[in-house]
Amino acid sequence: METILLVQVTGALYGLLAVLFGAFGAHALKKSLTAGQISSFETGVKYQMYHAILLLILGFNFGFTTALESYIAWCIILGTLFFSFSIYALCISESKGKQWKFLGPVTPLEGLLLLASWALLLYSFIAKML
Repeated sequence: METILLVQVTGALYGLLAVLFGAFGAHALKKSLTAGQISSFETGVKYQMYHAILLLILGFNFGFTTALESYIAWCIILGTLFFSFSIYALCISESKGKQWKFLGPVTPLEGLLLLASWALLLYSFIAKML
């Protein structure tokens, strides 16, 4: 699949799922999650939506003709997937008494991947100015 289309489809999918998970968290999970878990779940939804919008913006503005543009996209795609979905899994598993503790270290590591995507994006803009 062409990178531009992949980025656009992934952005749209992440946006769709963010709305779905946001509604699910606000209604279906409200009874089974603590206030702290709801807050964490909402953080996952927010970050997913922010990065869905970013993917759509990049998908319509980047040509993906350079490796740097592809690295930015992949950092966002994978970082969002693992960051937000590890938060969802941690919250839901904790509410069920299972506590998937192995996911605890995954979330900050994938947060670093999101940071890397933003740093690479900043670098791409600065490089064009020089």
